[in-house]
Amino acid sequence: MRARVTVAVAARVLTQLRRDHRMMAMLLLLPTLLVVLLWWMFSDVDPEVFDRVGPALLAIFPFTVMFLVTSVTTLRERAGGTLERLMVAPTARLDLLGGYALAFGLVAVVQSLVTVLVSAGPLGLEVAGPVWMLVLVAVVDALLGTSLGLFVSAFARSEFQAVQFMPAVVIPQLLLCGLFVPRDALPPVLATVSDVLPLSYAVDAMSTLSTSSGTGAAWRDLAVVAGFAVAAVLLGAATLRRRTA
Repeated sequence: MRARVTVAVAARVLTQLRRDHRMMAMLLLLPTLLVVLLWWMFSDVDPEVFDRVGPALLAIFPFTVMFLVTSVTTLRERAGGTLERLMVAPTARLDLLGGYALAFGLVAVVQSLVTVLVSAGPLGLEVAGPVWMLVLVAVVDALLGTSLGLFVSAFARSEFQAVQFMPAVVIPQLLLCGLFVPRDALPPVLATVSDVLPLSYAVDAMSTLSTSSGTGAAWRDLAVVAGFAVAAVLLGAATLRRRTA
């Protein structure tokens, strides 16, 4: 993996994103708008609901949005022959996916910063841990969504198929991450499955930071999520095809 090539690929991706105003609005604002919508729903009914589920959603929304956008964008570039042209040039697969991950990662930093600051600020989400740690977990979780999106895009032949991976990859993690039922209350088989799903650790980190000022457990969970993200990029590089068949 060569830093110069990776940065060049990232710069090209960022240039494309900057020209697509709708895509940028979706990437930067959609998670925040979804959190605001949830807060608004329960503001007059039971405000404690937002404090209870808000930290988990700070992990879930960036992950989901980045997975969807990355998988579709990468598939579109492969179908259009862009990836083939880049791979004919002296660009290794890991350079290519590293550039995509870097570009979307920079977007994820802004996305996560806005979402966390709005939640912990105007929306009044109560957190015991440092806000910067919440932002870091949200960024790494968004990078996980990016990495998994890059990985699954190698197996799709159309943008519609890329979207179809969402029920298979995202929804099981959403159901078993502890948002609806605490993970330690799940049936044994489902608890075991939850233990090998990366989103579970991101939600655990957010939940820990919302109730405790200690960050040791959150750092351990964050390391697991980061490990999954790196593994997904490496698997994506190994399976990336130049063009859609």
